[in-house]
Amino acid sequence: METIKESGVLMNNMVKISPLASSTSLLEELERINKEQCRVFLVHASLEMGLRLFQNAKIMGMMEKGYVWITTNLITDLLHTVNPSTFSIMEGVVGIGSFFMDTGSRFNDFSTKFQTRFKLEQPKEESYMPGIFAVQAYDATWIAALVLSEKNMSGQKLLDTVSSISFSGITGEVQFVDKKSPASHRFHIINVIGKYYRELGFWSEGLGFSEVVNDKANYDTSLQNLGHIFWPGRPLHTPRGWAIPTSINPLRVGVPTMAVFKKFVEVKYDHMQHNFTCIGYSIELFKETVKRLPYYLSYEFHPFNGSYDSLVEQVYLKKFDAVVGDVSVVSKRYQYAEFTHPYTETGLMMVVPVISYHEQWLFVKPFTLGMWALTIVIYIYNGFVLWLIERKHSPELQGSALNQAGILLCLSFTRLFSLDGDQLKNNLTRMITVAWLFVAIIVGQCYTASLTSMLTVRRLAPRVADYESLKNANAVVGYGRGAHVASYLVDVLGFKNENIRGFTSPQEYAHALRNKEIAAVFLEAPFSKLFLARYCKSFMVAATFGEGGFAFVLPRGSFMVTDFTKALLNVSESGTLQTIEKRMLGSEQCVDMESDHDEYGRLGLSSFWSLFILTGGTSTIALVIHVIITLRNHFRY
Repeated sequence: METIKESGVLMNNMVKISPLASSTSLLEELERINKEQCRVFLVHASLEMGLRLFQNAKIMGMMEKGYVWITTNLITDLLHTVNPSTFSIMEGVVGIGSFFMDTGSRFNDFSTKFQTRFKLEQPKEESYMPGIFAVQAYDATWIAALVLSEKNMSGQKLLDTVSSISFSGITGEVQFVDKKSPASHRFHIINVIGKYYRELGFWSEGLGFSEVVNDKANYDTSLQNLGHIFWPGRPLHTPRGWAIPTSINPLRVGVPTMAVFKKFVEVKYDHMQHNFTCIGYSIELFKETVKRLPYYLSYEFHPFNGSYDSLVEQVYLKKFDAVVGDVSVVSKRYQYAEFTHPYTETGLMMVVPVISYHEQWLFVKPFTLGMWALTIVIYIYNGFVLWLIERKHSPELQGSALNQAGILLCLSFTRLFSLDGDQLKNNLTRMITVAWLFVAIIVGQCYTASLTSMLTVRRLAPRVADYESLKNANAVVGYGRGAHVASYLVDVLGFKNENIRGFTSPQEYAHALRNKEIAAVFLEAPFSKLFLARYCKSFMVAATFGEGGFAFVLPRGSFMVTDFTKALLNVSESGTLQTIEKRMLGSEQCVDMESDHDEYGRLGLSSFWSLFILTGGTSTIALVIHVIITLRNHFRY
């Protein structure tokens, strides 16, 4: 029994039955436990009490399909003494018994002598084979004989000698730890079938189940390794171990009514039926998870109008057995309850309005600084070579040094567009012009394509880059009312209480952000995903913070935490989670059909004002110089 407890097996209920209990009492106790969902029963009682229990269980119909009965060594070790006709009330029982080697020469010699003498002294008994108790008594007798063979052995000295002795007996190595026999680490497994029982195999601690115990043994953690087991009622498959209970209180599940995003959880009141209906992604996922549990679990939803911290605390106060909804995993809540594995993305997002921009010097971005420098140098160099070769043949390329310098610069950047091939007098300049034109066309097309790409791609940036700038500006930020985010903003991020504002709907978030009532809103990752899906062109995530995601809430120390987590993982790995998410959350449509910013789709002066200043300024300077020269000539003459 101690080994079973240490193995980590969870016992849902322990029933103590008096050895003097009447058949009526046994029937009443069996009727009570039969109303619960568990159908796996571990019997740790004397052989006489166990047989009475099985007899009454058979009357109650609890030795049929769906039930699992397991006996400990108190019964299993004495089954060889039971009349075969008695096994009919125990058919399908699996027994765990003490192990000892019954194939050695020492055991065979002892067994022969034991059976001979037992037949003489107990001729009415049907079974003469020695069991574990006979073998242990034989070993104990040998130990006592060895100790008493020494002189002056009595009292405490005798006890100390027995406690320290190491003796190789029929049961194996016999020794004592703290004056007690150490717990066994190996047991044999039997299965009652009809009017007899058969040995299925063995279980060894740290190794598992095996059919034999020797060097050739193959160990496995599953009972399937021992072959087919005949369970009560002889079902074709292994019983699941639970059934729908006839009398059990349903799980009281708390559901928040303050959810901001109703697609996760929403509580509706039916005025006609005068009851509440709970719907949403979290609710559907909970229902699917319960279906994957290895036992039946009835439940009923109870709306709760209060903060999420208070809702979790209700589990600690035993007003709820669980909580389902958009409840985040937060460390301080672990003092009241435990959480399953998160079923959503983790993280807290800072959502801010977006701004669209085109840089003032966007037209120079297609080329690197080195590319621009090389292009200008090559153009001037080509212009210089053309001028040097053509100046003898073209009078317009001659004149004063200042005039020729201006012609050279003009020629470098306009020759390709102002002259055709007939104006060139020299074949060398024609060759230079062809190569120059070829390069200019390719470079120009690449520049045009790169600039076009930059202009057509929507360039968005968050209006606020980090939360520190919000704090420094004493800006107001938003959060979902009732959530733990408020305390996170104050305690962790350092916002002032007067600078945080709670909202109750996504529409309120969007309205406040657009009207600049708040500079940012802090949302859990699943909420930000829904919010940005709805307002896809106006807002974006500027920063992300650590947060635990949404999970189901269960009482501290509850065995259901592990079961729910396994069931949740099963839902996820089977693809059902994605199906539910797509059905419940994937229908959100973007309502930002048209952009609020004209510069997103059309190019304005903001992109090219520097070019206009350049060309306008050049013209203005040239005009001023021209006017000055004209006036000077006028007054001179």
